[in-house]
Amino acid sequence: MRSDGRKLSELRPLKITRSYLKYPEGSALIELGDTRVICTASIEEKVPPFLKGREQGWVTAEYAMLPRSTSVRSGRERNSASSRSLEIQRLIGRSLRAVVDLKALGERTIWLDCDVIQADGGTRTASVSGAFVALTEALFRLRQDGLLEAMPIKDYLSAVSVGLLDGQPVLDLAFEEDSKAEVDMNIVMTASGMLVEVQGSAEESPFSRSRMDQMLDLASAGILEITAGQKEALGPEITSLIDSAARLS
Repeated sequence: MRSDGRKLSELRPLKITRSYLKYPEGSALIELGDTRVICTASIEEKVPPFLKGREQGWVTAEYAMLPRSTSVRSGRERNSASSRSLEIQRLIGRSLRAVVDLKALGERTIWLDCDVIQADGGTRTASVSGAFVALTEALFRLRQDGLLEAMPIKDYLSAVSVGLLDGQPVLDLAFEEDSKAEVDMNIVMTASGMLVEVQGSAEESPFSRSRMDQMLDLASAGILEITAGQKEALGPEITSLIDSAARLS
């Protein structure tokens, strides 16, 4: 058992609220334990200059932490994002692009904004999982408006952290665990089990291939749980459209 009473293979309580905000084409509040992230998806009817004339769309992301999302106030990122925020927003963007048919999207951009309002570990993984719901809602609106023939989604996508704590593989590290883990990894994966990104490092000493496999198995089980939460938030109409599009991709 862990300090919060969870089993080694147990996610923190997960709740995803779709359409959390009034104005964006897509939005979601994702709550993972005490971590809370607001994710929005905004549609822009143009693409970056490097994609003009290529008849495809683009998905990109921005990430930020509110000044009191942690126990100590951090400065607001007014003029430029920190190196950490830049790294995370690039992770979010390339992760979501992995499951979007950019050709079918057409020459438009979807901006994903992930704002951490409370942080207790796993903010980047929660952002990926919440951004998928916001993105999907925005694509559904485009389809409702007759601007897309089908949902340009190849598969569900989510992310989760795993690590080694006191030598044992654990799923979904809270901040207290993350700060003292011997290994910390972030796994981005599709519902069908395809890996999109694996970020990990040993903080103290190297770890074995068998431990790596154990952590990936934990992550895979966690991804399926998060996918179930995404499906519940999206509802049967949207999930049936995604399932149909995934079978055709």
